[in-house]
Amino acid sequence: MTPPPGMLFSSTLFVWLFLPLLLALYFSVRQELRNLLLLAASLLFYAWGEKFLVGIMLLSITANWLFGLWLAREMERGKGKAVVVWSTVFNLGLLVLFKYIDWIFELIGLPLVGTLLPPDSGLRELFLNPDGRVRLPIGISFFTFQAFSYVLDVYRRDAPVERSWFRVALYVALFPQLIAGPIVRYLDVADQIRERTVSESGFAYGIRRFVIGLGKKMLIANLVAEVADKIFAIPAAELNAPVAWLGILCYTLQIYFDFSAYSDMAIGLGHMFGFRFLENFNYPYISRSITEFWRRWHISLSTWFRDYLYIPMGGNRHGAGRTYFNLVTVFFLCGLWHGASFAFVVWGLWHGAFLVIERLGLGKLLERSRPLAHLYTLLIAMVGWVFFRAVDLEYALQFLGAMFGLQDADPRLHQLAHFTDAEIWTAIAAGVLGSAPWLPTLVRWWQGLESKGRRGLSVTLEFLSIPLLLFVFLECALKLAAGSYNPFIYFRF
Repeated sequence: MTPPPGMLFSSTLFVWLFLPLLLALYFSVRQELRNLLLLAASLLFYAWGEKFLVGIMLLSITANWLFGLWLAREMERGKGKAVVVWSTVFNLGLLVLFKYIDWIFELIGLPLVGTLLPPDSGLRELFLNPDGRVRLPIGISFFTFQAFSYVLDVYRRDAPVERSWFRVALYVALFPQLIAGPIVRYLDVADQIRERTVSESGFAYGIRRFVIGLGKKMLIANLVAEVADKIFAIPAAELNAPVAWLGILCYTLQIYFDFSAYSDMAIGLGHMFGFRFLENFNYPYISRSITEFWRRWHISLSTWFRDYLYIPMGGNRHGAGRTYFNLVTVFFLCGLWHGASFAFVVWGLWHGAFLVIERLGLGKLLERSRPLAHLYTLLIAMVGWVFFRAVDLEYALQFLGAMFGLQDADPRLHQLAHFTDAEIWTAIAAGVLGSAPWLPTLVRWWQGLESKGRRGLSVTLEFLSIPLLLFVFLECALKLAAGSYNPFIYFRF
């Protein structure tokens, strides 16, 4: 499935036109008009790629805003559960209709939904892909979860009901985190939507963070993605072990540096407009267990499932057996949330199973050897990424067979040299180095020296970072100008 063209953070249109123009307008209008400007810009940003399907997001916003108002009235009378039920049905129904309906129909042997639409109506062009499948609005999983969490937070009294449709709309549609996260809870930004300021230091930090994210995307993720995509396009029967391992290594780096890059850029953009979003990644590949991995990987998503599913199901409060069931169920649903495929389901169950195994005693054993624990975690994560990346479950299993030497493929057919060059190996090395927190550690050490009386070091560090960031930005600009490989992986979610 090919995603519709859109205005991505890592695009010439966004970097050189949309963002500079929006910033100029934002700081030239009165304070009370800035939210309206941001909402209009966010809807334009989304509509650029989705055109009329922006109406689906507006429907989600309006429905959940109305659910919130209805819920507030019911809660004054000591009720409200029925509203939450209706909100759940609506939001899950929206996901099922656009994300899972064709998959469900195929499983039960029914024809695709597209065959039920009149052949000459505009509905087919609006809602269907060329292959007759229902179009998946970009980011629908992200904005649906975000809008739904607003209603749940009102019900839990974690956030006040919002009377203004425009504020709820801005919360859901705010372009920095709209299509790729992080998933922001209303209680974390409600006050910022009403009133916020942009300081010089905050704006400067936003630029630095955006450039870092852009560099991670353009100079690491995109380069290794091209290798991963080529290898995963090879028939599994032709794969030998070295090439298969190269493919999954590149994808392991791609998915981290792509996902975390968009979070970096979102956080940076938020600072430019006065918003403070929570961190979303914390060097997950240094983890020494799958449990720790999920504390560090896509933190906003794992927190969402913990707060709105795992804990309401009982969490770990009802004995070991119930805890294990809850963990596996949550990760089954987490896998399904990512896409309508058994491969995604197996990926979720794979992680859920190892969370249970670690609680059964493996976690204690891993504490005896840090290197072994680290290698174990990387191996489990990389095997899981095979299911996440593969086009289907059958290909994933064949790919794993190639990785572990269970296939008799001709090693001369595909060789490592066919997929790599100096630039690729440099990107892989940069990705491996960048997966560990050596730079923050160096900064903390540097700051520690200053606290011991060596003044001026922070100024020196700031001074040294400027040419480095400028170099990264210029390299990214050259990649953009050259039209280099620039995939967008979030259309699957």
